[in-house]
Amino acid sequence: MYAREALMRTFERLTGVARPSRRDVASRTRPRKAWLSRFQDDGAVPNNPTLPLVRYRGAVDLADAADSAAVFEELFEANGWGGSWRDGIYDYVHYHPRTHEVLGIACGEARVRFGGAKGRVVRLKAGDVAILPAGTGHEALSATRDLVVVGAYPPDGKYEEYEGSAKEHDRAVDMIPKVALPRKDPVYGGDGPLLKVWLKTQRRSRRGSS
Repeated sequence: MYAREALMRTFERLTGVARPSRRDVASRTRPRKAWLSRFQDDGAVPNNPTLPLVRYRGAVDLADAADSAAVFEELFEANGWGGSWRDGIYDYVHYHPRTHEVLGIACGEARVRFGGAKGRVVRLKAGDVAILPAGTGHEALSATRDLVVVGAYPPDGKYEEYEGSAKEHDRAVDMIPKVALPRKDPVYGGDGPLLKVWLKTQRRSRRGSS
């Protein structure tokens, strides 16, 4: 299935067929509350010491979209989040110590555990978005066969994937706090809830450590 998605994406980018316009994509976003989840370092997965996971339920209206994955790709790209891919979510815990990540559910549903073995299980479905601060553990516990996820990253990060070894953990703890905040919310742009939430929590953390 994911091979077909890759071929579709390549065809669309070369021909423009079924590729949504920026105007169409913007019209599909819906104002949504930012649901926050915070996770502690569990000794294997460091998670993020300051920034919470942010989720938007039903943030993107995918009704009648010729290619729902392309809607997310264009939306994320318009807000400066690139390096996008179409796939599922790995069924083992992993995290990225040097970049934040956004996941947009283009099709299907999945039960995803965020935060490592002691984290939280969340059901994500088409139209939902999850924004993971650097270091956040995640893994799919189950998924429908039609699941398609679009992932992307802010421009200042660097992609690396860690799976929870002690050696990786010690390196990651030093890397994660150095990852810069993104310039824009991947869904709502410069005025989106993500930046307000992350800036607020970052400032509070600095005041607490001073």
